[in-house]
Amino acid sequence: MKITDYHAKYYAHELTKHRPSGDIEGLISTLMSAQVDLNPHQVDAALFAFKSPLSKGALLADEVGLGKTIEAGILLSQKWAERKRKLLIIVPSSLRKQWNQELWEKFFLPSTILETRSFNSSLKQGMENPFQRNDELVICSYQFARNKSEYASQIKWDLIVIDEAHRLRNVYKPTNKIARALRETFKDAPKVLLTATPLQNSLMELYGLSSFIDEYAFGDKESFKSQYSSRIGSDETLYSELKSRLALICQRTLRRQVKEYVRYTKRISLTEEFTPKKEEQVLYEKISGYLQRENLKALPSSQRQLITLVLRKLLASSTFAIHGALTKMINRLESVLEKDIERQKKSETEISEDFESFEDTKEEWKNEDEDKTLLSESDKTSIKKEIAELKEFHELAVSITENTKGDSLLKALKVGFKTARELGAKEKVIIFTESRRTQNYLLDLLGKTQYAEKIVLFNGSNNDPQSKGIYKKWKIENKDSDRITSSKTADMRSALVDYFKNTAQIMIATEAAAEGINLQFCSFIINYDLPWNPQRIEQRIGRCHRYGQKHDVVVVNFLNKKNEADQRVLQLLSEKFRLFEGIFGASDEVLGSIESGVDFEKRILNIYQKCRTSEEIKEAFDDLQEDMSQPIDEKMKNTRQKLLENFDEEVHEKLKVKNQESKEYLDKYGTRLWEITKLVLKDNAVFEPKVYTFYLKTKPFGLNSIPLGPYRMGNNIQDSHIYRPNHPLAEKIVNTVFEKKTERKKLKFNYTDSSAPKISILENFIGKTGFLKLTKISIESFETEDYLIFSALTEEGEELDQEQCSRLFSLPAEVSELTKKINFEPLDNSYNKKKKEILSHISEKNSKNFETEMDKLDYWAEDRKKTLEQKLKEMDKSIRELKRSARRANSLPEKIKLQKQANDMENKRDKEWKEYEVAKKEIENKKEQLIDDIEARLKQNITENIVFEIEWEII
Repeated sequence: MKITDYHAKYYAHELTKHRPSGDIEGLISTLMSAQVDLNPHQVDAALFAFKSPLSKGALLADEVGLGKTIEAGILLSQKWAERKRKLLIIVPSSLRKQWNQELWEKFFLPSTILETRSFNSSLKQGMENPFQRNDELVICSYQFARNKSEYASQIKWDLIVIDEAHRLRNVYKPTNKIARALRETFKDAPKVLLTATPLQNSLMELYGLSSFIDEYAFGDKESFKSQYSSRIGSDETLYSELKSRLALICQRTLRRQVKEYVRYTKRISLTEEFTPKKEEQVLYEKISGYLQRENLKALPSSQRQLITLVLRKLLASSTFAIHGALTKMINRLESVLEKDIERQKKSETEISEDFESFEDTKEEWKNEDEDKTLLSESDKTSIKKEIAELKEFHELAVSITENTKGDSLLKALKVGFKTARELGAKEKVIIFTESRRTQNYLLDLLGKTQYAEKIVLFNGSNNDPQSKGIYKKWKIENKDSDRITSSKTADMRSALVDYFKNTAQIMIATEAAAEGINLQFCSFIINYDLPWNPQRIEQRIGRCHRYGQKHDVVVVNFLNKKNEADQRVLQLLSEKFRLFEGIFGASDEVLGSIESGVDFEKRILNIYQKCRTSEEIKEAFDDLQEDMSQPIDEKMKNTRQKLLENFDEEVHEKLKVKNQESKEYLDKYGTRLWEITKLVLKDNAVFEPKVYTFYLKTKPFGLNSIPLGPYRMGNNIQDSHIYRPNHPLAEKIVNTVFEKKTERKKLKFNYTDSSAPKISILENFIGKTGFLKLTKISIESFETEDYLIFSALTEEGEELDQEQCSRLFSLPAEVSELTKKINFEPLDNSYNKKKKEILSHISEKNSKNFETEMDKLDYWAEDRKKTLEQKLKEMDKSIRELKRSARRANSLPEKIKLQKQANDMENKRDKEWKEYEVAKKEIENKKEQLIDDIEARLKQNITENIVFEIEWEII
């Protein structure tokens, strides 16, 4: 279609205008840029979170596996597009890299991970507040956000996203110090909480999450408890009331409701048993016994628990992993004797280097007692004795050159590949280990088999010769695509994943591969070492068992037949957490019940450390299993359904509409961007319209930063630059269109052209002429909204509506000089009438938002008053009972005592009454203040700009 500068100007304004909250069109540029197959429930969730400009946030509580990260990505992208870029993501430490990677890969959002090292580095470089970023989102852990609250609270955040938010549901309890600190730090910021388990054991958890988002959602915990938590039972009226209040902030979609859009595969669990050789078992028992001692000099007391965990994991991994750790422990003790502080610190660091998830785990483990700096003679004697023991252990470990578990790996590969073949999947496997040394051992072991030339390593540094070679080749192959970023680390990860997908059969990976990479092309996972943290295991399996996986996923775990504790851990993870079988693995209830996988990890470690006999191990695991076996109360399940879930039919219909709307708007948006691009780049590029592809042959606008080569609109693109609304080239094209003058001219629209679409609503205007004006009106109140108002009439005075004018610009046109003088008065009258309608619509919408907010505040005020009144009623009741008891007392001293207590209570009540009146007044004042704040935002600031004025004719 041949478009004009006038078409382009209209399209450009349509592409960039500010749309109101909750409007699906407002998300279209974000949806078009996202490199993911979006589902309608994700779009619906994003719209829900944005539905009111007065909202302080939302709780997105979809079941596990429905892509809450994608929903958050849409929200963050939209804020980014609106230039609201003070964005913070708070997640468990183990998920930081995953968020960092996925935000870039799926939404082209740059982010930085703030942790102690990077934070301190920023301060040293002169940055006043490392949280202050203008060109990056900030990602940090719960603990870090709490520890650096002094800095984080200084930023006026545009949006905060909190993942695994069930950790905050007990914020109303004084014991949940992290949650309470975060609530105070970010109380004024808009927040989106993500969790699959918003309600687990008590209705008070919903109060906790609601209060975290909006302190005015409910009165206080006492009023919530008395009104709902203790009374709701079978009272349908209370259910209905609470549901309507929660519906303002909480949205939940179930897996069964989206099966029309999302296909899920299963997990199949296999266990490979092995029996360690005598010398392996001796080594295990000696080191295990050593670690169980109360006083150890080889481990820094400030990290005793954490280092013990690391050593136990390395001991279970391989003899190669543990003998390296033993060397570092010996070095540390020798440096302590020599008072070599630098060497001592180096040794402590090296102990953790082999265990790549050390830093993530460390952040969630509290430090214990500080180390002593002075050594007594007895301390020195103990250290020398420990060194001798450790050297003995080390000698034994080095003497073991073959591991039974490694031999079992070869059997597991055969069984797993056979199962994969039967399922029709590719014969590819990812083998996870927690140790870098074990990774090298497995490389050496498999390097002597038929798999020798089909292996790729993946770890935190990827500095081996093979990885470097793969990276170099990948950069050459992808030089004409957007896959190369400014981060060498990210590009290295992409190169290794591509190599695994296209060339290798086996990837041997450390925990680094459990974060931020997508391996849907692989459906076979081996946990050579099994983490004790269920959330880490779920994360690993989630690399393969995720949206887009076409085959059932095989998961193999190893079982040491001589280790009772290992056997019980696997049983617990398999049977109670159901991590390895079924459609989704770990259920919402179980993963949600532990709140933090680190806490569970600590309980497992405690068993390994304290239990020495089979009976003790059995009893301790039975107790742990009993705790984990507490099922979510049926009553609580029913309550969750009634309060947080909608009928399947209702959800289905809503998602169907969202799906259709998204497709229609995306088509329209994509077409307009494409047409503008063709017009502006007609001398710089060659276009292939059918596949939305063009080849940029010369650099436009003198911009050297824009690469030449192929560009394509869409997602999952590997061989071209991804052309999207927020691409620098697209942004420059739109700005170029805005800058171009569109003077008063005549546009002759060709309806009868065979290539033009047939538009029935324009057929009555064929052969007619008239005038048209396009005006952009911007209204600022609760939010900024832009509207493009067409005012158009035929020469005879017949008015064209908005839809007819819009469709007029889907026809090709020729530009020529004016043939008639434009009569502006009727155009202005038409414009003013439409403007009035828009302002009325906005006023009505703002009024509804205002009423919703007022209803919330009325509820809040009533909640607070009821709490105060209830307290006074209870005091009156106590006074009556004391007076009654005084009258019935047999002795005068008893009467006097009781009467005095009653008088004291009356004085206290009178004082409480006075305080009640003051508090009631404060509540009303607070409500009035909030109303004033909202009314101040209601004041409208209107800006009007004429885009163009034309004479038109349809032929």
